[in-house]
Amino acid sequence: MSRFENMETFVKVVDAGTISAAADKLNVAKSAVSRHLKELEAHLGVELFHRTTRKLNLTETGSAYYKQCVRILDDIVETELATSQAHGTLKGGLKVALPSSFGLMHIGPAINEFIQIHPQVEFDLDFNDREVDLIQEGFDLAIRIANLPDSSLIARRIAPIHRVICASPEYLERKGTPQVPYDLAEHQCLVYTLLRDFETWLLTDAQGKSVKVKLNPYIKASAGEFLRDAAVLGQGITFLPSFIVYKEIESGTLLPLFRDFSLPAIDAHVIYPRTRHLSQRVRTMVDFLVRKFEGIPYWDIALQVM
Repeated sequence: MSRFENMETFVKVVDAGTISAAADKLNVAKSAVSRHLKELEAHLGVELFHRTTRKLNLTETGSAYYKQCVRILDDIVETELATSQAHGTLKGGLKVALPSSFGLMHIGPAINEFIQIHPQVEFDLDFNDREVDLIQEGFDLAIRIANLPDSSLIARRIAPIHRVICASPEYLERKGTPQVPYDLAEHQCLVYTLLRDFETWLLTDAQGKSVKVKLNPYIKASAGEFLRDAAVLGQGITFLPSFIVYKEIESGTLLPLFRDFSLPAIDAHVIYPRTRHLSQRVRTMVDFLVRKFEGIPYWDIALQVM
């Protein structure tokens, strides 16, 4: 292999964590990756890894060499990108992880709009509610709805995610409208099970006092769209992000409850790995999403005017 290819293989092994994972990403045999690492160490005259039966750990020399390799490879990529972008064409692949509901309903249409502007960008989209490891799994960026911990990833806020407690007029006529949050314990509640404490709903009153309501769930589900549809059919009261129920609230098929209380809100972010040179494709996509959803999200307009 060339010196450049040796460096690429070495960086891929470090990023992937194991020789097997790197071989999968490079689409070559595991033995080939091992051979190239040995050739690289022989050429440099140093050991880059502490080898155990389970994993590879960088030596101090290997760690320093890895940082230099990343810098050099980033410089090469940046130079190539600057040259190609000088001709006004954005092209190449973007691998993106998206949460299922928010991704399909709102980010997906935005990506289709982006493709119309940049038709030579090729997308690999993973719609899944699991929390992916961007570096290990080779994602360029991800959309995440969460309070983000400090990490090596960079995050930019896309939009606030508000939640709403709502029910159909038919259900409220049949079962009565809860007057205070604790009344919810006596109602048919439709709960989203991917929340950490899904059998408890938290509200905050006008004085800033938190009110926790322990529920007796009538229906439990891991899909917000199912719970929305069940609520429209009069099955009970649900607590969902406004981006899932906004059309039903606009049409009046679902009515928001407890308007005098504030409900937990969280932000949607676009996150991406921290690198010395950010890919022009990633930079352009991130800027596009931030601009696309700035201001009051269209799915919250109905709540703002009610």
